[in-house]
Parts: sequence; C-alpha cells; structure tokens
Amino acid sequence: MHRHGHAHDEDDEGNFATERLRLRTVGIDIGTTTSHLIFSELGLERQGIRLSSAYAVVERTVVHRSDVVLTPYASPRRIDTDALHAFVERSYAEAGWTRDMVDSGAVIATGEAARTENARAILAMFSGEAGKFVCATAGHHLESLLAAHGSGAVALSRSPRTPLVLNVDVGGGTTKLAVCRDGRVEGTAALDIGARVVSWDGAGRIRAITAAGDRLAHRAGLRLAAGAVAAGADLDGLAEWIADLTLRVPNGEPFDDASIWLTDPLATHGPFPVLVFSGGVGEYVYGWQDREFGDLGIRLGRALVRRAGAFVVAPPTESIRATCIGASQYTVQVSGDTLYLSDRALLPLRDLAAVGVRPSEASGEAIAREVRAGLTRLDRDDGRFALAVRWSHGPAYPALRELCQGIADGTRSRLPDGRPLVVVIDADVAGIVGQMLRDEMDVRSPVLCVDQIRLSDLDFIDIGAVVPEKEVVPVVVKSLVFSAR
Repeated sequence: MHRHGHAHDEDDEGNFATERLRLRTVGIDIGTTTSHLIFSELGLERQGIRLSSAYAVVERTVVHRSDVVLTPYASPRRIDTDALHAFVERSYAEAGWTRDMVDSGAVIATGEAARTENARAILAMFSGEAGKFVCATAGHHLESLLAAHGSGAVALSRSPRTPLVLNVDVGGGTTKLAVCRDGRVEGTAALDIGARVVSWDGAGRIRAITAAGDRLAHRAGLRLAAGAVAAGADLDGLAEWIADLTLRVPNGEPFDDASIWLTDPLATHGPFPVLVFSGGVGEYVYGWQDREFGDLGIRLGRALVRRAGAFVVAPPTESIRATCIGASQYTVQVSGDTLYLSDRALLPLRDLAAVGVRPSEASGEAIAREVRAGLTRLDRDDGRFALAVRWSHGPAYPALRELCQGIADGTRSRLPDGRPLVVVIDADVAGIVGQMLRDEMDVRSPVLCVDQIRLSDLDFIDIGAVVPEKEVVPVVVKSLVFSAR
C-alpha cells in the first residue's frame, strides 16, 4: 500500500499508540444517463500496537468533483468507451492527479452501463489498476443501497429523532427506494419512472421516448411522439403525473398498475415521515440546479417540492453523486489457526462482494432467508461474494449446525459451477464451520472460511494465497466510504 502521509504517536511508555496515513481515492459512477467522478483524500488511523489492527477512516476530504456529463453512447445500448475514456482522462487532469497517484477506488456501473458487453469494456479501461479498483455492476437493489448510503439517509436514520427514513433517488430512467431504519437499510426497490423517460433537443423536438415514458404519457392522456415538438403544457402534465406516482410510496398508497415496480414492492409500507431525495432530480428538489438538460428533471423536481409538504424533507449530503463517493483500503493479517480451506489452489480471489448476515437467532431457516435476501439485495447472481457473518450465538455445536444449515440452504443454486463458497465470520469458529459445511452439509462447492474479520455490505475483499512460513492469509478489505466513520 503506497502511503502519502505516515505518522506515529507514542504513549508514556514509548509504545506506538496510533498509526496514521492518508490515501488518495477515486469514485467513478457510470450510469445509463450520466457519468461523473469524485476525487477524495482519506485519513485513516490504526489503533493499538498490534500490527494486525485494521485502519479506520477518520477523515474524508473531497478534492475535486468532475463535471456531470451525459453518458456517451456509440449506439442506442452500447457505451462509447473511447469518449468515456477521454472524459475520465480529462477529469484526472482537471483534478491535478495522475493514475499512479491513486491508492484505491471504485467504478460503479449501473443501468445500461451494467450490461455485460458494456461492463466488460468498462472493466478493460481499468485493467491495469485491478489491484487498486473495485469494479462493480449495480442492479436495482445495489444501486438503491448505494444511493441511500451516499445521500446520508442511512446516517440520518441513526438519530433517535429520525429513526425511519425513506431515500428516494430519482434518476433519468428509474427511481430507487431504500427504507433506512436505525442506521441500516432494511429494504430496497425500484420504480420504472424517471426524468429522462422523454428527452428533446434544443429546438424542443422530442428525441426519444422510452417504453415507460410512452406508457405514462398514455395514462396521463397525453400525446407525445418522437420527432414532434412537445408542448410545454404536455411536459408539465407528464412531470406532475410522475411526481404523483413517486410519492405514492412515501404516502403508503398502492399503485393501480403493478408494472411500475421494476422489483418486488417494498416489504415495509408507508407512510414514511422523513424523506431524503437524491439522484439527478434531487438537485432540483433542493434548488442546487436550475438548468434544463432536455428532459423532465427541472419540471419533476418542482412538482415533487409542491407535493412534499406533508413530509419532513431532509437535505442529502450528496444528491446526483450519491452513488459515487470513494473507496478506502486496508489489509488485515488473518490467523491461520482456525482457517478452513478445502483447496489452496482456490487462492488468490479478488473483488468478492461482502453479503452481510447478522442472525438474530440460531435458526437455520431464518439464516437461509437472510442469506437469500442479502444476495438479492446486492444483486450477486454471479457467485462472486463472501458471506460476512456476525455471530453472537457462541461455539456450541447445535447453534453452529443451524448456522451451517442456513448457509448451505441459502446458497444452494446461487453458486455457479467452480465458484467457491466463501464465509468470513467475526467469531473464532472458521475451522469448525468449514469442516461442518463440507462433512455434514455436503456442500459440493469448494469452501473457504476465515474468521475474526468483521465485514459489512458494500465491502469488497481480496483474499491472497496462504503465506507458507506463517500459515496466514492476507485479506484486503476495500470499503466504499460515504463519510468518515
């Protein structure tokens, strides 16, 4: 890890009490409608004199925010990677940074940018920095989760005065929803509505109408057609219609047309007393933007403001940049005493998404449900995940057997052939859990269990090869950073 700043403090006995360093990070958000970058410096601190102690982020400073540009396309569904690469290079130059100055970062691709061919091309742009950058494609649930953390809605819900917050991230093509309670996201969903369902050129001639836009215009009794000049009153009417639909969820009202949901509906029903708006339309809701970009953004933002009087509308820490904040990185040396590894040839593994599992009870059925919900929440259908288990039920055999049963049932059919089952647990029981998964639960996938590491959703980990002399496994934890912890 390259360190830009490095300092030690000593206690009265001359022992090193803390260790500090600074990292440069880049967050890159490539979405269906817009793309942008954030350049940040992170201050990290390691407590105690044990060299295995993890670094914690204690300070985050945004150094530069790039322009927000319309994502370039070479065809209706294929990203123009040459134009995107030029934008990224220009953003680095404007920040005064070069690639070799960066310690870590995150590239988040959403919507059309997350399509297989686009994601592969975007990943190739950063192939020379694979050890530094987490490259993740975000489906509806993960994008909702990222937006809720980046907007500050999750942090807001930690306050006793606002324990329940709904984050409403209104973008160009979709609206993402996240229910935040007591500092956690307890549910996510997405709606097929947004500001760019209709777009037009400088002369007011309609350039494109999405399928959702056509459907919404028809339901609103409006006639809109590509190539025609749109009347301002019609565009106002469509924005008002979309605003009404958007606020049905906070009001606890059902939709007449279930096709508006792109995911399953939220399990937690409104009304929600506190709202945070983010996304491109959030910029208009809070009066941070007043330019029109050939879509419904400004109209929709104003329509939402007119209808939001019954709610407490809290300002976000970030709006259009809510999914693009930064990344930190630290290394933890894991003891090999209870490490379980069915095949050393599995290692190294890179960029595994941590799926949080926090069992409130030692019940295999409940744990399996939580595992499945976590995999859905983070859109991990590719098998590239690590179950991040927080275990408070002790080392007794019956409880651990329930844990292993839940893990086995919850991951069944979710691991493609050859993908390992990776379990990272904060308790000192990895050896027992790994052995039990193989011998008693008959898990056929390769199994890797490491312990005494605490991970959370939005963490990614790299697991290195076993160090023969010490029988330890180096684990690099790369955490998306939304604020200094």
